[in-house]
Amino acid sequence: MSRIGKLPVFIPKGVNIQIMGANISVKGPKGELGLSIHQEMEMENKDGQVLVKPRSMGKLGKSLHGLTRTLIANMVEGVTNGYKKNLQIIGIGYKAAVEKNILTLNLGFSHPIEYTIPEGIEVLVEKQTKISITGIDKQKVGQVAAEIRGFKSPEPYKGKGIRYEGERIKRKVGKSGA
Repeated sequence: MSRIGKLPVFIPKGVNIQIMGANISVKGPKGELGLSIHQEMEMENKDGQVLVKPRSMGKLGKSLHGLTRTLIANMVEGVTNGYKKNLQIIGIGYKAAVEKNILTLNLGFSHPIEYTIPEGIEVLVEKQTKISITGIDKQKVGQVAAEIRGFKSPEPYKGKGIRYEGERIKRKVGKSGA
């Protein structure tokens, strides 16, 4: 059995979990999330915690055990605290701005890049070079951050581009003029 899968998911106060067959719905102070679980997994809501068990101990049941438990734990964490990713824009003249539902990025191209922010995600721009992405769905927050970073990944010679906060870029030495 999976070591992670064996652990129960504790339900904090203010969070409601409903299990309906293979579907699970989590409601909390920040919002509501739903997930459809594989039929190989079995969930049980008991004494303020959710227990996940595989129906059979085959290869598929073992591989989905820890994953299912972690997905449920991420949903509970998301509706209570939410998730946040921070991006930094590095480069002269590079900047970002948000208007309503559109993030506009000036990244040294001949045109500004406009990115439509998906529903359920909030994007804040601080000081034109810091982007903060928040939401209750961990996968969605990470996907949006990766898409924005993909517009101008940091290059290894000068380090210009969009990077995650705290990300270290391995720098290369340029040409040596001799």
